[in-house]
Amino acid sequence: MPLISKRIAGWGRICVEKMEQKQPEKGIEWHSAFIEALQMELQAYQDVLKFDPEHPLASKPLKIDCVVIKKVKDVAIKKNIAAIFRGWNLLEYKSPGDYVSVDDFYKVYAYACLYKSFEKVPETGLTVSFVESHYPRKLLEHLEKERGYKIAETSPGIYTVSGDIFPMQAIDSRKLPLEENIWLKSLSDKLDLNALKKVSGEIARQEKGAPIEAYFDAISRANYETIKEAIRMGGAQMFEKVFEEVGWTAKWEARGEARGEAQGEARGRAEGMEEAARNALAQGLSIDIVQKITGLDMETIESLQTSNN
Repeated sequence: MPLISKRIAGWGRICVEKMEQKQPEKGIEWHSAFIEALQMELQAYQDVLKFDPEHPLASKPLKIDCVVIKKVKDVAIKKNIAAIFRGWNLLEYKSPGDYVSVDDFYKVYAYACLYKSFEKVPETGLTVSFVESHYPRKLLEHLEKERGYKIAETSPGIYTVSGDIFPMQAIDSRKLPLEENIWLKSLSDKLDLNALKKVSGEIARQEKGAPIEAYFDAISRANYETIKEAIRMGGAQMFEKVFEEVGWTAKWEARGEARGEAQGEARGRAEGMEEAARNALAQGLSIDIVQKITGLDMETIESLQTSNN
């Protein structure tokens, strides 16, 4: 096997081992990943938008998942997920397996009213968005039948809701076009090999410092078996770049160096104690006394005494 192939294969094994080490950690942080996906979707407008995750609505915990604020009011956001955006935009996100219920709608609608009141923003400058990985059938049916709103699918996966003072939309991330919304569409626990390779390639192309660590942590842990399969099928070289971009490689190296230093210090202390024991035995001190002084086990001290003789 050529040297470069051996290196890539070896890296593949390391990738899988490191991924397996990450598996037992706490629950997947889908909401942090959603904020990063949203930032990456709108990265072309990073200079004119401000992202305010988990914005507190009162002194007690009342938080909306994200508020996106236009810092420059007259800039048009030419992005499908942000077509309705105005000055202040509230977003509620549901992780895979969860969905926006009718009760969720009224909760978030109340949050919008509270935000308008607390932040003193004009009601005409505020929008509400719901993002999930399902078609919100029950919610949209309720809004049409009970509230008299009009629903229109203005682009694939995006359902605008009109008839209220707040422009609203519901987004089914599964139906978003991959070429335009790779970040939100890939925020899933059902990525196949092709989708995983595409989003991983996009991550690898990002500049240092891009807000993607929580995002990649979420999709990698949710699609763990798919990543292992991709690595074993020859994707180790690509994932080497991805792990470096999201900061995992540096963390692994730092932990390895820390363990190495700790092990080195431990070995140094042990060698120092053994040298002290040799000197004490050479001075004629008993094994019992040397054991009390150094803390070494009797077997080690007896072997040192034998080597001294």
